[in-house]
Amino acid sequence: MRGQIVVEGYAALFGTPDMEGDVVRAGAFRESLKRRPHAPMLLQHEPRLLAGVWSALREDARGLFVRGRIDPTLPGAARARAALGDGVDGLSIGFVAVVSERTPAGRVLIEVELLEVSIVAQPMQPQARLIWREAAAIAHAA
Repeated sequence: MRGQIVVEGYAALFGTPDMEGDVVRAGAFRESLKRRPHAPMLLQHEPRLLAGVWSALREDARGLFVRGRIDPTLPGAARARAALGDGVDGLSIGFVAVVSERTPAGRVLIEVELLEVSIVAQPMQPQARLIWREAAAIAHAA
């Protein structure tokens, strides 16, 4: 669809502590992705800023890979495009911990229910980043 921008990256990396000390274990998203193969794309975890949909979500050896489209008809799309144009490339998951273990450093997330994935300026897991986006489309859409 004209005006849509495709973005993809890693929303969570397995075995890598976030800034709170939480570590996502490989396989943590398996059951959630069976129930819900798509997720809302928000900006900064703000439900009013729905920007698109993550239509491809999968676990691989590195982490939770996501690919989606910013839909210009949605309320958060213009702000998401502007953020991407300004170099914002962080990703962050909104989730509920279904099964976790406490450690001295934080939690090990064994099973999580994925609620949404947001484009953010400061991801809790600093390596959770967009790895590809249609740069030309961003420049023309803003």
